[in-house]
Amino acid sequence: MAATVADVMLERLRDWGVKQVFGFPGDGINGLLAAWGRANDDPQFVQARHEEMAAFEAVGFAKFSGQVGVCVATSGPGAVHLLNGLYDAKLDHVPVVAIVGQTERSAMGGSYQQEIDLLSLFKDCCSDYVQMATVPQQLPNLIDRSIRIALSEHAPTCIIVPSDVLDLPYEAPGHEFKQVPSSLGFVEATPVADDAGVHQAADILNAGAKVAMLVGQGARGCVAELTQVADLLGAGAAKALLGKDVLPDDLAWVTGSIGLLGTTASWHLMMDCDTLLTVGSNFPYTNFMPPLDQARAIQIDRSAKWIGMRYPYELNLVGDAKRTLQALIPLLERKADRGWREEIESNVADWWETAERRAMTSADPINPMRIFHELSSRLPSNAIVASDSGSAANWYARHLKFTGDMRGSLSGTLATMGPGVPYVIGAKWAHPDRPTIALVGDGAMQMNGLAELITVAHYWQQWSDPRLIVAVLHNDDLNQVTWEMRAMEDSPKFEASQRLPDVDYAGFARSVGLAAEYVDDPEALGDAWDRAFAADRPTVLDIRCDPDVPPIPPHATFAQAKSVAKAVLHGDEDAAGFIKQGIKQKAQQYLPGRKGD
Repeated sequence: MAATVADVMLERLRDWGVKQVFGFPGDGINGLLAAWGRANDDPQFVQARHEEMAAFEAVGFAKFSGQVGVCVATSGPGAVHLLNGLYDAKLDHVPVVAIVGQTERSAMGGSYQQEIDLLSLFKDCCSDYVQMATVPQQLPNLIDRSIRIALSEHAPTCIIVPSDVLDLPYEAPGHEFKQVPSSLGFVEATPVADDAGVHQAADILNAGAKVAMLVGQGARGCVAELTQVADLLGAGAAKALLGKDVLPDDLAWVTGSIGLLGTTASWHLMMDCDTLLTVGSNFPYTNFMPPLDQARAIQIDRSAKWIGMRYPYELNLVGDAKRTLQALIPLLERKADRGWREEIESNVADWWETAERRAMTSADPINPMRIFHELSSRLPSNAIVASDSGSAANWYARHLKFTGDMRGSLSGTLATMGPGVPYVIGAKWAHPDRPTIALVGDGAMQMNGLAELITVAHYWQQWSDPRLIVAVLHNDDLNQVTWEMRAMEDSPKFEASQRLPDVDYAGFARSVGLAAEYVDDPEALGDAWDRAFAADRPTVLDIRCDPDVPPIPPHATFAQAKSVAKAVLHGDEDAAGFIKQGIKQKAQQYLPGRKGD
């Protein structure tokens, strides 16, 4: 039998080193599924419960492997379902390729069943490259370009294939007019910053007395260089949310996360510095950066597309973070006055003491911060952690200490609900020998996490390390939005939108063959985490926690306090609980000792 277009597509994916494709079947890709059968499931088709989850799994795979993630869906509704995951990839700069079916060419333009203008549908989320295959000779170029562009631009791309084209006999592009042969691979260039610009940056940094750094995911792999810069300049470093795993938290000058989900140490670093060096970050919240007339500032980024925004930088250096820092270090002068560095380290120590006291305050029944506090000291050095969006992201940002080779991520820019569980599924295909942990609110669990536990149950025995742990923050409340309504809308909790049905998450997990525990005693939390890490299969921890514990920002404004007060006056049904918890939590910032009940 002659090879079909679909056969050649799978062969080309194998040639690029693709081992898994995350997807869900449908008749718009039947020809591709048949080719998969002929190829003995190589690359492996990983069946998600929903196309959106397949896209999230491809994003998780790409985030934690550094390789391209690939997802596949049928025409019409299957294609539509991919969009949220692909937008997550776009906004967090993650290389993902989507392969999407389409109705047959003869039916296109005829308002046929499941016919959608897919080029228009994907032209925003896959704006760097979206193309339709209409003849066999377009391969392998479409596959090659989609992968190269995804990797080089750190972006999602899309190939659309009408169902009849998948079944056509393959004919390679020839050595003739309007044919486009193609080739595998590329050697990526490393952008090097301008030498005069590096000298100018050194002059600015050497002139500063109180230097702060803001690092993001673009500074990954630069621990040694960032440490040298910090030591020479007596500087501290705050981390954007997607850069949480870029610097270990056991370095005394690392102040932790920045922003609404940030630490008090990061707040003081930014508010008190006179010089700012931003490396590999596009952190959007200018109000958490130094006042606009306070600091001289420099930004280093690999692309001019993302540089010079968010802050009035005096110097914008386009270049690879590692190479630019290496060029900068010999030009920096060691600051003799270490007072600023000592102040930073004191603030960092104070923050971690405050975080522990807040986590250990009593609640009804479990303080959600304690869930993360108890996990933090138990994290294996090679753990991979994913947080879902919502209140879980607050505690992930503030209460987990990343050390060693730990990795972590979340939907940093789209901030969509639902990627926590599929992210760690994708991570397991990237690193089947590493333990993964998803920290998920019960809203996200009901949205899609429960369904993806079926995917976990289906595949976990293929992983050399079976430990995949899902911790569910079970409070029967869409808690982040509840608090946002109180703090920003002067509004009490709207019961009809915020109250969640009570679900037995542990029972569901056990029903599909996973290990599970229900935890409602704070003193039992530590042992529950220990058993989960010792388990011989994936585990769900269904943890009953208090929705009244407030996610207090590092610097709560008068307007936010006034808004919460109005919510109380307007009759918030949980007012008594969150007033009590708010007072207790804020007090931990100022009280000595370990615990306040």
